[in-house]
Amino acid sequence: MQKHYQLFLLSLAVFLLMTGDGMVLALLPKVVITQTNSSASVWYLAAAYALAQVLSQLPVGLLADRWGSKPFILLGYMLSTLAGLLFYFTNNVYLLLLGRVLQGIGEAPLLSLVPALLSVRYFANKGKAIGVYNAAIYLGLTLGPGFRVLLLKDWSDQQVFLLYAVFCFISMLIIGYGLQPSGDRRPTTGETISPSDYLLLIKNPQLAAVLWGITLYGAGFGLFMTVIPAFLLTVKGYSQASINLFFSAFYIAISLAQLTIGYLSDRLGRLLFMVTGMLVAAAGIAAAVYFHYFALTLILCFASFGLGAYYLASMAFLTERVPAGCKGAIAGIYYLFWGIGMFWGPMLLSGYIQATGYQSGFQLFSVMLLLQVILLLMTKSTPARLKSLS
Repeated sequence: MQKHYQLFLLSLAVFLLMTGDGMVLALLPKVVITQTNSSASVWYLAAAYALAQVLSQLPVGLLADRWGSKPFILLGYMLSTLAGLLFYFTNNVYLLLLGRVLQGIGEAPLLSLVPALLSVRYFANKGKAIGVYNAAIYLGLTLGPGFRVLLLKDWSDQQVFLLYAVFCFISMLIIGYGLQPSGDRRPTTGETISPSDYLLLIKNPQLAAVLWGITLYGAGFGLFMTVIPAFLLTVKGYSQASINLFFSAFYIAISLAQLTIGYLSDRLGRLLFMVTGMLVAAAGIAAAVYFHYFALTLILCFASFGLGAYYLASMAFLTERVPAGCKGAIAGIYYLFWGIGMFWGPMLLSGYIQATGYQSGFQLFSVMLLLQVILLLMTKSTPARLKSLS
């Protein structure tokens, strides 16, 4: 019962934060376009967040393996609260980007350390437990934009930013008073990872293929946060209210993937859902330019479900490859590659789209996802477990 209670608290705290996050993320592309008079700069939102993730994930994971996860999870909610206050007190685009940096650092332990902690506490059903937590993340992101449209439509942007900060602060109190550190333990001598062990991840063909897929997943997530909303606003004529609803539909699709794929991958294997997820995402993104409004939103949800399937299956896959005392480090590596994709993907694709158009850009990314499927299938027979740790 205690373990389930801890999962409930962790899920509740992240749900509140992500509900506010969903409202904020739906606003930021419009705010940046308004302040810069251009949609070409929206990728900076993803880049600032992703760069902070890249720089913080691995150090946070290594420190948490030694000192426990709770202090870093608590710090994450504190920094997210500060980001919300920064959004509230400024209309300067550079300070908004600074807020995204704080969000990136703050959400790093929430995205990586908690699933690592759950993979230890729920060893036999780690996919299901991680799926429940991730579903709480995306359920909050789902409700946030719709909550703004339906109940807070008369609120100003600054009021929404302040509400986000309040939600983050409440979540910080929940973690501070409710989370027990009993699931953490310091690694023994034989369970630490050295720099040479990290190289084994890259040298192993299957692990390298999975990590490259995580980079593509990060790029795809960044596209859905920045490039695709700009495409919907400037090409397809979506209103801001429609963008909010699009974000809600996007997160609903990922939430469904978390709830279903975690349970199924525990029983049917991770590779099946990594391959299927990439195929579904590739098909949806390639087809998006040919549809409008409801059909277009449905197609994009189809693609986001595929990305969510790969996300859950690949995370569970990697946590199974290291001992319990190294879960934080492997989660940090996961989000390191995710952050690289989220940083470079939208930036590079935005430049390519400026030169060739959205159709060519979306098709190029779909081809990359299909190539990822081929890599996974080619390397599936390669052993992929770190057996020799220093």
